[in-house]
Amino acid sequence: MPQRASEIQLFYAKILDVFTKTGFLFLVLSFLLYITGILTPYIPMNKLPEYWKLSVGEYLKATGIHPGWDWLHHLKYGDFFAFIGLSFMAGVTIICFCSVVGKLFKKKETILGVIAAVEILVLLLAASGLLRVGGH
Repeated sequence: MPQRASEIQLFYAKILDVFTKTGFLFLVLSFLLYITGILTPYIPMNKLPEYWKLSVGEYLKATGIHPGWDWLHHLKYGDFFAFIGLSFMAGVTIICFCSVVGKLFKKKETILGVIAAVEILVLLLAASGLLRVGGH
């Protein structure tokens, strides 16, 4: 017999649904601003094929773009403006965990509350850019 979802699971799912739809709407709107030219792109669309053949390092050097959170300085450009929606979508999990962590402790689900709190910290640390891992 299938197990029913708990009150906290349903609340998490509701938050996930609302914020995912909000993020998707923002992505669609930012894409429309980009492709219509309402927001001028940092890299003109006709020049994009020139950069497709480059490695990430070569691309960053050729365009003068810096890795990490530097994109925040370029939000006036359509191709960077879309990063707001992408970052929001990447942060939806953090929002969901933040919304349930208090409920978990209130319901005496201490272990799950601690796991959710640690997960929030790990995700925030990973998003912060303080950890430099990999080839970028």
